[in-house]
Amino acid sequence: MEGTADVVIEDLLRRHAPQVLGALVRRYGHFDPAEDSVQEALIAAAEQWPRDGVPDNPRGWLIRVASRRLTDRLRSDEARRRREETAAALTPVDAFVAPPPGEGPCGLDRSPSEDDTLTLLFLCCHPVLSPAAQIALTLRAVGGLTTAEIARAHLVPEATMAQRISRAKRTLRGTRFRRPDAQDLDQRLGAALQVLYLIFNEGYTATAGPDLTRTDLAREAIRLTRAVRRLLPHEGRVTGLLALMVLTEARTPARTGPDGELIPLDEQDRALWDRTAVAEGTALAEEALAQGPAGAYQLQAAVAALHDEAERAEDTDWPQILALYDLLVRRTPDPAAALGRAVAVAMVDGPRAGLAAVDTLSGTVEPHFRLDAVRGHLLERAGEPAAARAAYRAAADGTLSEPEARYLRMRADRLDP
Repeated sequence: MEGTADVVIEDLLRRHAPQVLGALVRRYGHFDPAEDSVQEALIAAAEQWPRDGVPDNPRGWLIRVASRRLTDRLRSDEARRRREETAAALTPVDAFVAPPPGEGPCGLDRSPSEDDTLTLLFLCCHPVLSPAAQIALTLRAVGGLTTAEIARAHLVPEATMAQRISRAKRTLRGTRFRRPDAQDLDQRLGAALQVLYLIFNEGYTATAGPDLTRTDLAREAIRLTRAVRRLLPHEGRVTGLLALMVLTEARTPARTGPDGELIPLDEQDRALWDRTAVAEGTALAEEALAQGPAGAYQLQAAVAALHDEAERAEDTDWPQILALYDLLVRRTPDPAAALGRAVAVAMVDGPRAGLAAVDTLSGTVEPHFRLDAVRGHLLERAGEPAAARAAYRAAADGTLSEPEARYLRMRADRLDP
């Protein structure tokens, strides 16, 4: 029971952290010290709540503690300290998460905490920051990933990522906490969606650690994407990304076996898939394609819909998937899209054709364990067990995900003479 309680508390802290940070940044400004204060409040909660119980209003508790820590940090300015402490003492907790005057919900059905989280998301995607800094800061402040996790996802040293995040926060110092206007919103939307996509991917398949998935992150990415869609209901990129997430998440119940082992897509028990989510995601994918030119998210959602609509793996419409990937690789330089196309080529034209496509990629993208994993799968299908075994083992050595490494080694061991 204690372990279950710890998981519940961890989920609560992750869900409330961006809301608390948004409330503090809007109320006080000072992004960098506000984030430090929120982290201290989270640490205090992790120590006290298992012992004393979760408070009736967890977000309010975190806001009070973080506010006290922040005002302590700002005590060098005596007048400001007194003004802010007085305001904090006299203001009800709910007022911290209400939209500021003149920045109401504009007729949208959003909670105040959601409004703050969205505003924080777009603040982290401010155009003064480089795309790399936007993504890193949002993953840290909104997604709740640690600096180490972000560094692993970007294949850079942790110290490098820590410096990147610190520079981004310094750059935003003094920036007003408000939702962007129409022009700014369009500029920041691409970065915001990419960040949500990365958060979902980290949740759906963790880059490192003992667990295949981090369900809290995947669900948080879906929740935030739904919130962005309420803000921009006719934006095809947003609808497409939500469709992609919902269709992918629908397969989660069938992705692992009784002992947490990875089960690949073509071997999953499709009766376990969430058919309600499949229906929603398919409808969203169709809507996304009707909302304008098909971009990367709309095309990926269409591919996911074709996979989810197939009752059996052998019923998958691979020629249509290949046609979608052909469009996708012409519109995005994403190596993952090119690798997905190579798999589709193999399913349509045979494993040798797929291997040729993978070999073409090898000279144009950075080495990655997924490249070796796909090569191993195609070599196995082509009847080259020794080469497939070597590729699987190279892939296993290249991943920090323990379930993926175990799966790849199992595939290699199966091919031993």
